Amino acid sequence: MSDKSMGINTLCTHEGEVSDTVHQGVVSPLYMSTAYAFEDVDIKRYPRYFNTPNQLALAKKIAALEQAEAALVFGSGMAAISTALLTFLKKGDHVVLQQTLYGGTFNLIVEEFENFGIEYSFTKGWKSADFEECIRDNTKVIYLETPSNPLLTITDIEAVSNIAAKRGLVTLIDNTFASPVNQNPLNLGVDVVIHSATKYLGGHSDILAGAVASSQEHIDRIRKLGMNLGGTLSDYTVWLLERSIKTLGIRVKAQNRNARKLARFLEKHPDVSRVYYPGLKSHPDYELAKRQMKGFGGMLSFELREGLDASAFMKELRLVKPAMSLAGVESTITSPTLTSHALLSAEERKAQGIADGLLRFSVGIEDKNDLIADLENALEKTAALKLK
Repeated sequence: MSDKSMGINTLCTHEGEVSDTVHQGVVSPLYMSTAYAFEDVDIKRYPRYFNTPNQLALAKKIAALEQAEAALVFGSGMAAISTALLTFLKKGDHVVLQQTLYGGTFNLIVEEFENFGIEYSFTKGWKSADFEECIRDNTKVIYLETPSNPLLTITDIEAVSNIAAKRGLVTLIDNTFASPVNQNPLNLGVDVVIHSATKYLGGHSDILAGAVASSQEHIDRIRKLGMNLGGTLSDYTVWLLERSIKTLGIRVKAQNRNARKLARFLEKHPDVSRVYYPGLKSHPDYELAKRQMKGFGGMLSFELREGLDASAFMKELRLVKPAMSLAGVESTITSPTLTSHALLSAEERKAQGIADGLLRFSVGIEDKNDLIADLENALEKTAALKLK
């Protein structure tokens, strides 16, 4: 049976396992060694070379999920992002980046790229025409993120990929918010897919990791730079991540269902002024999301009506936990102004449409009725505080 004929849960469970040839256990054995033989061996193994048994097996699983030829695992999402970008960019090159972008990526670009002599432009929006108008003679890379963090904007992946292909540019995409369960950008023409595996791939708020999936040719280039930069992942965390991905399909589909229900609840609530979720028909990119995604995801953002204190609201929540990260089995909520986009100036956040009162909600796998009750209770108490 080929990878392409397997269902998502079968791939998550069985692809990229390390066979236990000694005891025939059903769980991948963990190889913790950092020292391997170098004589009379097919592979000279070393953790920084991305080629330990556990690293190779996990990379195979991630590649299968993204329908890629190959993949690599990194020590963090930012290690994956920075290594991938710097693989395809050198001094004098130019990169076009989507305006609505993860704050850590934005900070990497504006603080570090000038030191490398790399030029960059941020699009005015997230439509394909916005990318095209930023292309210069020295442009080498287009970088996009969809759904975006934290406003859940949707970019037409195929349209942007076609623009890049006509000009011989390399396209990179951050697919973290969607996960491979909901979106496979390589099938839409993208060259390199990146994940913060800390999020949905890990899924339990206890792993820091990153991943890149692409053609074998591109992965070989990324690996070469990655070996020099050293952003690889410890084998123990590799083993934990492989374990976590086994339930990825089940977790994400449950989060998809919950998020859609909660988005509809919040959209109708009088104390909520706006909801950002691509699964709502009111979302301006709903039809596009429906066309290029298999599910709308477990992430949404919303703003309370004017006069309600977002911090006070978060303090009234009991099940939903205020926390900086996202995509765990437990529901969490955060203020992008204070966390993911805190390094941006107020002007930069405003340019991206991120209001100070915006709340990003990572929906977990709890019973949807319990989550609705928690939100309703917190909204009621926050509204009551305003009346005092």
